[in-house]
Amino acid sequence: MSEEPAPKSIPESSSSAVNGGRTNEECQDMIQRSLRNPTVKFLRQHLEKAGCGFGDKFIKAVHCDKKIAGGYVRGEGILVCSNHMNIQDEVNQVIIHELIHAYDECRAANLDWSNCAHHACSEIRAGHLSGDCHYKRELLRGYMKIRGHEQDCVRRRVMKSVIANPYCSAAAAKDAMEAVWDVCYNDTQPFDRAP
Repeated sequence: MSEEPAPKSIPESSSSAVNGGRTNEECQDMIQRSLRNPTVKFLRQHLEKAGCGFGDKFIKAVHCDKKIAGGYVRGEGILVCSNHMNIQDEVNQVIIHELIHAYDECRAANLDWSNCAHHACSEIRAGHLSGDCHYKRELLRGYMKIRGHEQDCVRRRVMKSVIANPYCSAAAAKDAMEAVWDVCYNDTQPFDRAP
């Protein structure tokens, strides 16, 4: 398969309320504001350094029928589900998460999204490095665990995403995640450490 099963492969939306969301035009304006976010700028610079710069149409606002936040599609870029975005922080989070997938694909010439281990590894990295599993976000989602919440959150979101991959059964997704966990969780590139 030449692309990540997107956008359906993206884990649950980081939105705490999906009240109709934004129009594509409003979301596109939010995407433009995201490009000024320090983490987005950092990831964009590192994509460019790795030879994978992107143009104005790489990140697009779209209407999504499924309850997802967005996705990364090889050859197309990042899709942000406007109808599930309510605030700027949600757009920022989606873009950061998906830029990590784009970075992984850029640096790994043989990344195969149909390979459950490859997909799991990129999801582990995106969940861990993007801030998706920050304790405040978890509290807003209704997860109250204080200790060990981050790894539990990453595991839960990786499973949700990889299971949505048509090439990965639940058992294959779990086995793949466990097989690559240590290497991928500890791989913080292009960051010096996990944010």
